[in-house]
Amino acid sequence: MKKLSFECDYRTGAHPEILRKFIETNMESLDPYGTDSYSESAEEKIKTACGDADIDVFFLSGGTQTNLIVISSLLKSYEGVIAADTGHISIHEAGAIEYHGHKVLSLPHKDGKIVPEDLKKYINDFYSDENHEHMVFPGMVYISHPTENGTLYSKSELETISEICRNNNIYLYMDGARLGYGLMSNETDVTLHDIAKLCDAFYIGGTKVGALCGEAVVFRKEVMPKHFMTIIKQHGALLAKGRLTGIQFDTLFTDNLYFKISKNAIDTAEMLKKVLEEKGLRFAWDSPTNQQFVILENSQIEKLKEKVGFSFWEKYDDNHTVVRFATSWSTTKENIENLKNVL
Repeated sequence: MKKLSFECDYRTGAHPEILRKFIETNMESLDPYGTDSYSESAEEKIKTACGDADIDVFFLSGGTQTNLIVISSLLKSYEGVIAADTGHISIHEAGAIEYHGHKVLSLPHKDGKIVPEDLKKYINDFYSDENHEHMVFPGMVYISHPTENGTLYSKSELETISEICRNNNIYLYMDGARLGYGLMSNETDVTLHDIAKLCDAFYIGGTKVGALCGEAVVFRKEVMPKHFMTIIKQHGALLAKGRLTGIQFDTLFTDNLYFKISKNAIDTAEMLKKVLEEKGLRFAWDSPTNQQFVILENSQIEKLKEKVGFSFWEKYDDNHTVVRFATSWSTTKENIENLKNVL
């Protein structure tokens, strides 16, 4: 049997509908730099899905690229971005935000999330400090949905964080690398409409949700950076063949494909969770999305790796490690059954 793959949610290629559309449109002569008809169509479909025509949509090719360009374009030179200490920009982006001149201001997480009360206290403490003119100003709050721990913000939590940000004139930015999986979770009360209303900027992840590559950045019109296309170009991120991302998102947002394939990841994650429970494995924490975290004895890990791919997450103690199993849009019931047999 071929080695099973549960390392992450971006190991397979693209959804077959995207590949079909690439072949179908391959010989069309299209305008460059994201001004083609498919990119424009994708933008309109995303506006409809967000329930808001008063937004702007841009397409970029990857998550780290998107985070650093959005954050650096919105912040002033003396501002930093607040994030949970487990946040992707805090630990897994190789200092990309700091490299572009903005400090990541870490807050302790709870279940992978920023606690609204902690955020409010941080901002209040900053401005209460008589020396704050000599410090890095908080200019943005970064959250991800789902979080790095696979957990989700509730609508109430998002509303509170959004209110804190707006009361203090700082941006709220959401990393949506796995947004589809968050929106289709059985335990969420957050919709795409809510996110478009409560966030100043966010992105809809495609790389991890059915696309070969690509993320759709959404700005509220009043906060969109001036000459954003030029800023993208300055960062070497402007695709001449913008059709590459436009066609993918146009396909993903036709007939609710994005949401349908995201639901597959949630359904197979629920199956995965049951298998892990049946085999007596202990969960590090509860995750309602496509990432499941279990505690393995170190002696088990190397043997299991011979037949199953999974990811190291963190050391639990001297004899145990937390590892991650991830499902995706392309995970099948057969994959889960094979894992059950291996375990």
